[in-house]
Amino acid sequence: MVLNDPLHTLELGDAGSRVVFCHGLFGQGRNFTGIGKVLAERHRVTLVDMPDHGQSPWSDRFDYLAAADQVADLLSTDDPVALVGHSMGGKISMLVALRHPQLVERLAVVDVSPVPYDHSAEFEGYLRAMRAIDLDTLASRGEADHALREAVPNPTVRGFLLQSLRREGDGWRWYLHLDLLARDLDRITDWPEDRLSGTAPYAGPVLWIGGAESDYTHADYVAAMDRWFPHNRRVRIKGAGHWVHSEQPEVFVEVLKRFVD
Repeated sequence: MVLNDPLHTLELGDAGSRVVFCHGLFGQGRNFTGIGKVLAERHRVTLVDMPDHGQSPWSDRFDYLAAADQVADLLSTDDPVALVGHSMGGKISMLVALRHPQLVERLAVVDVSPVPYDHSAEFEGYLRAMRAIDLDTLASRGEADHALREAVPNPTVRGFLLQSLRREGDGWRWYLHLDLLARDLDRITDWPEDRLSGTAPYAGPVLWIGGAESDYTHADYVAAMDRWFPHNRRVRIKGAGHWVHSEQPEVFVEVLKRFVD
């Protein structure tokens, strides 16, 4: 169940059609600030903090459909959007398009598919390491980086996670509901197929962006994507894994600009 307060947003740009970004697990809307600023030259851009992330309200249970409906509450049928979602945010975005198609003019799904994944073990390691950091005695962000190094050897991923650790006054705070994310990780890696009975496929245009070195958009998942999103076009970006927009930002933004323009 999710709290009733609206999700936190950051707005960029004041003209053109609207583009809304939904980040992935452990992220924040501001992860897309650089890309959002580029698009804001021609669009109104909204960066959304997903439930239990950033400055958005915390819930007592992770629920994909409830999260999708919270995002839908930010949108209007008078101003349908280009919705962009990465990973967890990609699943939320797909569900917004399926449940509220009148709100979504087009959809960009970034390195995720409408299927359950078996990646919880990797994320469990991240969560254990983040929760093990004693924020009361933490002296610096560098110390936190060192504490995560064994569980998160990739410095790009480590830096991404540490964006949600902020100094507040004399102490530190995670802008993530770590206890809930750890408890409900199986829900987050799942796809709520059994709750979509009677839901029609989304008829709008879909850009399916994957990292060439990622297995989240594996060929085995094409059938599921085609079933729910029959008008999708698949693009795979070389030199990128799961965090496509962080690993190849210039290529990513060019691909996305062509789609939303």
